[in-house]
Amino acid sequence: MISGAHMIIYSTDAEADRAFFRDVLRFPAIDAGEGWLIFALPPAEIAVHPIAENDSHEVYLMCEDIDATIQELKSHDVECTSVTDEGWGLLTHVSLPSGGSLGLYQPRHPLAHKAGAA
Repeated sequence: MISGAHMIIYSTDAEADRAFFRDVLRFPAIDAGEGWLIFALPPAEIAVHPIAENDSHEVYLMCEDIDATIQELKSHDVECTSVTDEGWGLLTHVSLPSGGSLGLYQPRHPLAHKAGAA
């Protein structure tokens, strides 16, 4: 029934953030026309958390070794917040060129894509 998922990150400097995904994170991309890049993602998961009001969504990237990933990002002059232990994982936030940020974490929970979930 569902063939994939498409996420949108809104940005005040979309061109710079697209370059970040292409050049720093090295996500493969296709040009949908006029430089509008759409990026392939590594395996992804979606979770549903309770909240008082609908239509609040977040995007987090996952990594296997948060310290190594932060060091790699720093080699590209990318800033990350201090790592916090959230119980379910080790969390930082990565600064995007536009001034926005993305969550990045090393999960401690089982991974759906590794468990063969469909």
